[in-house]
Amino acid sequence: MLNIGVIGYGYWGPNVVRNFHAVDQCCVKRVCDVNSNSLNRTRKSFPSVELTSNCDDILTAADIDAVAVVTPVATHFPLAKKAMENGKHVFVEKPFAQTAAQAQELIELATKKNLKIMVDHTFLFTAAVRKIKELIDSNVLGTIYYYDSIRVNLGLFQSDVNVIWDLAPHDLAIMQHLIAHKPQALVATGQNHVNGKEDVAYITLYFPERIIAHFNVNWLSPVKVRTALIGGEKKMIVWNDLEADEKIRVYNKGVERTNGGGLHDLLVSYRMGDIWAPRLEQTEALKAEAQYFVDCIRNDETPFNDGVAGLQVVRMLEAADASLAKRGGMIYL
Repeated sequence: MLNIGVIGYGYWGPNVVRNFHAVDQCCVKRVCDVNSNSLNRTRKSFPSVELTSNCDDILTAADIDAVAVVTPVATHFPLAKKAMENGKHVFVEKPFAQTAAQAQELIELATKKNLKIMVDHTFLFTAAVRKIKELIDSNVLGTIYYYDSIRVNLGLFQSDVNVIWDLAPHDLAIMQHLIAHKPQALVATGQNHVNGKEDVAYITLYFPERIIAHFNVNWLSPVKVRTALIGGEKKMIVWNDLEADEKIRVYNKGVERTNGGGLHDLLVSYRMGDIWAPRLEQTEALKAEAQYFVDCIRNDETPFNDGVAGLQVVRMLEAADASLAKRGGMIYL
């Protein structure tokens, strides 16, 4: 039985506790939060779980095997570091760390201690992302041309990070998981309107092989939109995560180029084929991720959303901040 301690029972913590609680061969032994109201909510939902307001009761406890860090990003590094120094595997909410240097130090510590790190990029475990990866890996889309994502809504404003660090980790992790190539350069633009931190931002990433990716993240949208378009040589995908049923639609549409009679002639024809919506499994992503974390520890396997994957996302977030400071200057990765 793997005993897990969870630090943080605020917005996302209850979901983490609930899903680890449901995993076989796993026990949520202890929950920590500095807010007494949060602990009272934990007690009502999980009366058998031990509660504490002192994180050392989890980080240094002999009866805890793994620690889930579900706290503000500024606390990720010290909490994860202390957990691993005391021999605990760690599950860390996104983004992995506040800086790439912190992320690198945690990776080196995990290697030294032979411990597992998993970064909570939950969307990688959704049925939609799994299906899209299956379609890309089986070459249904052909050569990838672009990845275009919109993640906007009204709020929730964060006091410690800008909209890029809050929302973009989801989409950067998804893009990184789906596209085999690594981005070469990044440009980011944005503006603050409410609390001194950028609340509207746009990120463009340039890849080899002429692939381009674009992200629109926004806390000031009147409507909630969660959409991604992935364009390929053979087919294209529209993923609307707010759709109840047909979240993914695959379009047999595109363009084909042929040379005309003249030396400089180029003829473009349009392909207008069928549209189909693949069947998706109805499983909760965080439950699948929690089970995967436990399985990786028990089977001594490296998660695909490990510290290295988390580090790459943090590097892109840092590059976005550097580009913002230059009002859209190109940053090479």
